[in-house]
Amino acid sequence: MSTAVYAPSSSASLPARPATVPAATRRGAWQICAGQAISLKASSNSIMRIRQGRVWVTLDANRAHGSEDIVLAPGESLKVAAGERLVMEPWDGYGATYTWDVA
Repeated sequence: MSTAVYAPSSSASLPARPATVPAATRRGAWQICAGQAISLKASSNSIMRIRQGRVWVTLDANRAHGSEDIVLAPGESLKVAAGERLVMEPWDGYGATYTWDVA
């Protein structure tokens, strides 16, 4: 079950008709295309796991730590506390696949 709120980083308009759902989404994972950046905010304590590709993640600054950049590879995960926001994009030109689950 996903507990993140998705906020696209660009103001691109929506397509006139619904796009097909990528195969990874149907399997419980989400894909990020090369060159795409997304912003996610955890609505509850969550764990993001990288299934394929590498991603560059920037966590917002909070009282405990300043803004932080992290690179995650397949099999690595990141705990995201409720209310925390992150921005994520593929590290290279191949895109990435990740899951987001309740911790």
